[in-house]
Amino acid sequence: MSKGHVYATVLVDIETRRVVDLLPNRTIETVSAWLAAHPGVEVICRDRSASFGEAGRLGAPDAIHAADRYHLWKNLAEAVEKTVVQHRALLPQPPPEPGPGEPPIVPLPPQPAPTRSTGRLADRVREQHAAVHAFITEGAGLKTIARELGLARNTVRRYAHANDPEELLVGRWTGRASILDPFKPHLDQRFAQGCTNARRLFEEIAQRGYPGKEQIVRKYVHQLRLAFPRQDPPRRRPSVRDVTSWITRHPDRLDAEYAQQLKEILDRVPALAATTGHVRTFAELMNNRRGRQLKEWIAAVQADQIPALNTFAAGLLQDLDAVVAGLSLDYSSGAVEGHNNKIKMLKRQMFGRAGFDLLRKRVLNAA
Repeated sequence: MSKGHVYATVLVDIETRRVVDLLPNRTIETVSAWLAAHPGVEVICRDRSASFGEAGRLGAPDAIHAADRYHLWKNLAEAVEKTVVQHRALLPQPPPEPGPGEPPIVPLPPQPAPTRSTGRLADRVREQHAAVHAFITEGAGLKTIARELGLARNTVRRYAHANDPEELLVGRWTGRASILDPFKPHLDQRFAQGCTNARRLFEEIAQRGYPGKEQIVRKYVHQLRLAFPRQDPPRRRPSVRDVTSWITRHPDRLDAEYAQQLKEILDRVPALAATTGHVRTFAELMNNRRGRQLKEWIAAVQADQIPALNTFAAGLLQDLDAVVAGLSLDYSSGAVEGHNNKIKMLKRQMFGRAGFDLLRKRVLNAA
């Protein structure tokens, strides 16, 4: 049994998965009266609503109550989310500390910027080549140089391997006049600022009088991308929802990248590591129908003193027999969720034009 929408209770035969009735509300009196009028109910699969539990005990006292596994897992996931929220400040990866063997950063002495005689990308290549080799002379490593100059490590390596910057300026890069030349300083500056969209750059220089075609701009921007590959974007900070999903998902179904991020977080936050262990143990109990071990699981949770999980475990103790049965038997109220969607669809079709009696007839006929 489950509520189909705001005011109705759906009663489904868990053997045939068919709707047997639709009640106008979910009060104890209504549900218990229906059960008393239909003797022979042996198993009541339900969520852990106190009203459904009491109605079942009054209307079908001999029936076995089995808590629905979907709702149990949903409640556990909510407890996990609350635990993650309590430790959200520890989720991001802390900034790395410099290694003991890494050479110190040797900044270049301040020098006036050289005059750019041509306004082309070749000037920047020569400037950065000189800066890289100045760092190398001081004994700095490639990683340090890349961080100091804001360049990709592969770019720094190319500069370091070139004894003369002219080795990097071959073919189309030198000696060829172009209609784009007067506008390349602007393109270089905007590219360095992070604007790499060729269409947007074309529109900007077109407003400044560029008479050429967009394709020329696209080729030049492509050259910029090849010569100055951008650093990989920083890894997105994991959100509370991300971490909750990773903890409650089967480890074998977790992508390698997410599994590594989760491992790093669990290494930093012992409370989340303990939570993950309890969640996976509960999943084994549920999937393998080992409800008899639930008390041991609850005792382990209480020993770790994780507030949200303790609250969840205390709720299980209040309806222990139904929870143990739900984790031991194969009964499930999963079919109810599909019927709920059908009922909502029917209700929308009838909105403002009919009452509960017609809705009930349509639900039973559709079933």
